[in-house]
Amino acid sequence: MDKRDILKKHFGHTDFRSGQSELIDNILAGRDVLGIMPTGAGKSVCYQVPALMMEGITLVISPLISLMQDQVISLRESGISAAYINSSMTAAEYYRTMEAAINNEYKILYVAPERLSSEDFIKLSENVHISMVTVDEAHCVSQWGQDFRPSYLKIADFMDSLDYRPVLSAFTATATKEVKTDISLILRQNDPFVITTGFDRKNLRFAVEKPKDKDRAVLNLLREYKGRSGIIYCSTRKNVEQLCDMLDKYGFSVTRYHAGLSDAERAENQDDFIYDRKTVMVATNAFGMGIDKSNISFVIHYNMPKNLESYYQEAGRAGRDGEEAVCTLLYSGADVRLNQFLIEKGSDVNEEFTDEMKESVREKDKERLKYMTFYCTTNECLREYMLRYFGEKSSSFCGNCSNCSGNFETADVTTEAQKIVSCVYRIAQRNRSFGRIMIADILHGSKNQKILSQGLDTLSTYGIMSGETVHRICSIMDYLIEKGYLVLSEGDYSVVKMTAKSAELLKGNVKISMKLPKEEKNTKKKTLEKNTYDKFDYDDALFSELRVLRNKLAMESSVPAYIVFADAALRDMCRKMPVTREEFLNVSGVGEAKADKYSEAFTSLIRNFKK
Repeated sequence: MDKRDILKKHFGHTDFRSGQSELIDNILAGRDVLGIMPTGAGKSVCYQVPALMMEGITLVISPLISLMQDQVISLRESGISAAYINSSMTAAEYYRTMEAAINNEYKILYVAPERLSSEDFIKLSENVHISMVTVDEAHCVSQWGQDFRPSYLKIADFMDSLDYRPVLSAFTATATKEVKTDISLILRQNDPFVITTGFDRKNLRFAVEKPKDKDRAVLNLLREYKGRSGIIYCSTRKNVEQLCDMLDKYGFSVTRYHAGLSDAERAENQDDFIYDRKTVMVATNAFGMGIDKSNISFVIHYNMPKNLESYYQEAGRAGRDGEEAVCTLLYSGADVRLNQFLIEKGSDVNEEFTDEMKESVREKDKERLKYMTFYCTTNECLREYMLRYFGEKSSSFCGNCSNCSGNFETADVTTEAQKIVSCVYRIAQRNRSFGRIMIADILHGSKNQKILSQGLDTLSTYGIMSGETVHRICSIMDYLIEKGYLVLSEGDYSVVKMTAKSAELLKGNVKISMKLPKEEKNTKKKTLEKNTYDKFDYDDALFSELRVLRNKLAMESSVPAYIVFADAALRDMCRKMPVTREEFLNVSGVGEAKADKYSEAFTSLIRNFKK
């Protein structure tokens, strides 16, 4: 069978997505490859299809147990012999899997990088023919990546220890130009074929909100999403606990995940979410890598992440099935200070690094935090800003982010900008400096005790923007910082200072225009209303019945519902209304194994529905 036959037989698709065919062809030609592909673009197909066409076994290096288990369950459902080796196995399971692998019973074997140097695994590699070694989440190999794992450095040594050299393929969803170069160099790939299919996830809507009350904002969003499945990310365990308790009191189907929980509770809570027993997961960034749950309709960031790489990866867990989804980040200035503290504390910096390397990583983290902050405060297209960060050009107007949605208008803020810079200048004349909120309060004319006790109400700029809200003053100030007319100092308490460009603004040599929220207009946010899916023209009643059947079959097989079929496959069934096995095979996502297992149940339901 050729690659298209394999794709149809096991995965139920007739066409390859962008980049998949080229990567598969190069692997089959014996060439190393590096694929930079966004979440949901089908990275796994790029190594699973050639693995089935090559002699021997393919080893997939994977960083997390949950990722391995999810992939293996999905492969077995598709009729592919696969297994994993990790610390979750009993001794009996481990030795049974190792023996089966030596007897060539698997085409794909998932392993953690730590296993590569063990005696048992070295023995295994000497007794099987390894056709390919695939490195999943390949950015983990780079110390400049957001999830550096020292164990990934063992992969190149393992390759060198073999008597022959298998194909070395590597895949990741997030890699800047620097990280991309690092991956190939550290893995010691031979003249790799490298392709970046693009970071743009057109089905995702990106939004940044700056609410005064984040808890209320979360409640409003969840009410709009009407019981759909989603993740809420928080920076700290404390925030996870408090938010989860609050949502539970309001009657939402919610669970939690963070490193402070026991292994048993984390596993139970993760299963509750994956198996749709709970619809909302509140978690730290410890949750998510390798979670292949396809029906996540929204991701909310309660706190701003430390860098755009992490944000893109976490937000990208929404809409994996290609359906429309919303990614909302709730920003506040306190998020910046928290992340600065976490970077200085350096809790996630590898202890094996020298002091010089640790400091270098911290400086890089501070630089990435700056770009993350600019993303949250920019009034330009959010999608264009993010794609530009990853080295990709795009239109300056996407029409599908909060800055392009029509809730903003371009305003001339030159006068307001001059007032803000002038205030910073007057404060500096007194050999003082303050943070954003304090400066905004001075300009607004606040009568709080801190301002009055320090005599700041005697500044000539005190109260000169009393007609503007503090929130709007901060928005303009953030824009001036982004454009270099002001700068935020580093440290636990960031203060606003002037730059070389400040004088040009004060002299009236430049005009400042920016997008600001329209005032006194009842604009409506685009959310996941039911009409999101109207374009598919399917029967709601049939879709509901198919979901009930899918959930029943998933429970009987002890697998997550999306492993049986994604919602996208159910909608395709609604459109095509298959009543025979042959017609069922024409549904997107239905391969031979799933047709054998499920066609009678689903076609019988559809036949009865049509009657």
